[in-house]
Amino acid sequence: MPKEVFGKDYQFLEHKELLTFEEIARLARIFTRHGIEKIRLTGGEPLVRRKLEDLIALLAAIPGLDLTLTTNGSLLAKKAHALKAAGLKRITVSLDSLDDAVFMKMNDVDFPVARVLEGIDAAAAAGLAPVKINMVVKRGVNDASVAAMARHFRGSGHILRFIEYMDVGHTNGWRMDDVVTAKEIIALINAEAPLEQCDPNYTGEVAERWRYRDGSGEIGVIASVTQAFCRDCTRARLSTEGSLYTCLFATTGHPLKALLRGGASDDEISDAIAGVWRKRADRYSEIRSAETVKLHKVEMSYIGG
Repeated sequence: MPKEVFGKDYQFLEHKELLTFEEIARLARIFTRHGIEKIRLTGGEPLVRRKLEDLIALLAAIPGLDLTLTTNGSLLAKKAHALKAAGLKRITVSLDSLDDAVFMKMNDVDFPVARVLEGIDAAAAAGLAPVKINMVVKRGVNDASVAAMARHFRGSGHILRFIEYMDVGHTNGWRMDDVVTAKEIIALINAEAPLEQCDPNYTGEVAERWRYRDGSGEIGVIASVTQAFCRDCTRARLSTEGSLYTCLFATTGHPLKALLRGGASDDEISDAIAGVWRKRADRYSEIRSAETVKLHKVEMSYIGG
């Protein structure tokens, strides 16, 4: 969330406008009727939400749900054990470089890499394993950190995933020239430590899996720019104030909060969700063009990754 936009005077939504934990859990249960098996808590930064453990406990009580969370790691060392105790199963940590200057340039944060690494260690110790580490790669900014990141996490038991720099939102000044392709990333790592491709864990998995031939672990690449996976996409996104988005690159959402607070039954809400999903025709990554890139898309900090 860029400081020049979300500064100290920015007027955020009033707390009453946000979904309560009970409303989120109710929606989660309704979504499971439609085959949802995994819920990922994202942000912004989810660990700044007060009493997040209470929400995790509500969601963990839903049978058969794979519950995970993505964080920037700044508060993870303090919260890892409480998150696990509340029922969180796994965790993903965003880390774009091991170099403090590069890391801060990519993320505009005021904490060092060491704090993120401490959080990763705490998550592993708490049993939130395997820990996944997401690295967004931007040419000319942190692409020189790819090999060092691979070396650092190889053999650690963690899964490092490299993500092509995407045109999410409309404020990041994205250009195709900034994209380091998944093919380039794999070639760079393979030259130093030979890799072989693995089968996906499930249909619709966004990360292409590769393992080190010597058995020292695996990495992933998410190539939504150069290898679009729109046809297999199975992800829905729910904003903190109750709008349903059917694509990471959506321009509009579908409000559910009014149904929740207007007396609608679970069946009625379920029908509304099904109606939205049946009509979706999202193919942004397949049809990406100079015109679509300029669209006023929802920001990543609003609906998560």
